Amino acid sequence: MTTLVKGGTLVNEGRTFNGSLVIENEKITRIIEGNYTPEASYDEIIDASGCFVLPGVIDDHVHFREPGLTEKADIDTESRAAAAGGVTTYFDMPNTVPQTTTLEALDEKFALAATKSHVNYSFFFGATNDNVSLFPQLDIHRIPGIKLFMGSSTGNMLVDRKEALDRIFSTAPLPIMTHCEDTEIINRNMAEAKQKYGDDPNVNHHPEIRSEEACYESTRLAVELATKHQARLHIAHLTTARELSFLTPHSSLLTPRITGEATVSHLYFCDRDYQALGTRIKCNPAVKTERDRDALREALNDGRIAVIGTDHAPHLLSQKEGGCARAASGMPMIQFSLVTMLELVDQGILSLERLVELMCHNPARLFEVRQRGFLREGYQADVVLVRPNTGWTVTKELIQSRCGWSPMEGHMYLWRVERTLCNGHTVYEQGRVDTDYIGQPVEFR
Repeated sequence: MTTLVKGGTLVNEGRTFNGSLVIENEKITRIIEGNYTPEASYDEIIDASGCFVLPGVIDDHVHFREPGLTEKADIDTESRAAAAGGVTTYFDMPNTVPQTTTLEALDEKFALAATKSHVNYSFFFGATNDNVSLFPQLDIHRIPGIKLFMGSSTGNMLVDRKEALDRIFSTAPLPIMTHCEDTEIINRNMAEAKQKYGDDPNVNHHPEIRSEEACYESTRLAVELATKHQARLHIAHLTTARELSFLTPHSSLLTPRITGEATVSHLYFCDRDYQALGTRIKCNPAVKTERDRDALREALNDGRIAVIGTDHAPHLLSQKEGGCARAASGMPMIQFSLVTMLELVDQGILSLERLVELMCHNPARLFEVRQRGFLREGYQADVVLVRPNTGWTVTKELIQSRCGWSPMEGHMYLWRVERTLCNGHTVYEQGRVDTDYIGQPVEFR
């Protein structure tokens, strides 16, 4: 099948220009600059007039909840949300049931995705205190990295033994992606908060409990271990200005040993938003101060933040009831991640070219994704068309995630995802996801 995507504004590798794409058999075969349209026989012509044509987003950090937690979400529903949001590739985290900490559990996830995922997929392998011996058996061309919960006992995957941490950092054959929060500090803060405010402190106190100090001390240890063992470290969901001191500005991602991710939620919300949104924006690590948020935004432009992910983490609304102790932490964001960041482009926080670098190119570079993340001839045709100046409001009916809610409900956007192509196939268009389409497993170099 041959497809022409004509007359759009392409954004790729630091350039924005008028042009067209020719797609054949899942791949981009030609990029044409200007208004010239080659005469040929096309099976499909997509008119991209008025749209910006971007590489499909690669989300390096999602929790799709399958297997074992499918009352909240599953690979089918959340990959639908991804397609509707212009995300064509995702890397899922290991804190499912069972945890993805054995080769058998990893194979099970790939088997599920091969029948249920509507966009491209891969899965992190989870580190524990006891499974380092499995690292040599991992297929480094099949998975992006090893996920390490350093100090935060999310899904009971806490790795807290010094000898285990040393073994993980000294033997990991892939990037280590860390969740950095210090459990001892968090437990102490929670005990103090309960003494002051009762058994379930108001969510406003969440950033005091999951504090700057808890994040900083855990991140400091991760950097110390990565430096000691010359390991490749990727720090997930940075939330504080103080942690940014561990990262070096880079004009482009030339695979520095230590890199950082910021999530859409921590770039968009700050502690003032708890008053209106309450536990809907409760996540770990916590949304923190306006000063921290603004520092993260600044770091988008000097390279200290290398990647924007979502940490997409659905829960049922009933599970979000309560305060710091009772309400579940996590929010669904993948469907609205691209349009939210485009809103920050309109606000002058970052350029459109830099957004594409952070959400498409850099995840591909950092994890060495094969033939995705760029608009390049010979690459897989993962493409998203977005249209500016098109006002629409998030309603419950639009939400694809199984949990059925979003912290963005009622919000009006001026950008819209018009169409998402995954491997050259239109998987999303005008509010409809093609649920018959199944994406591909990602290959890594």
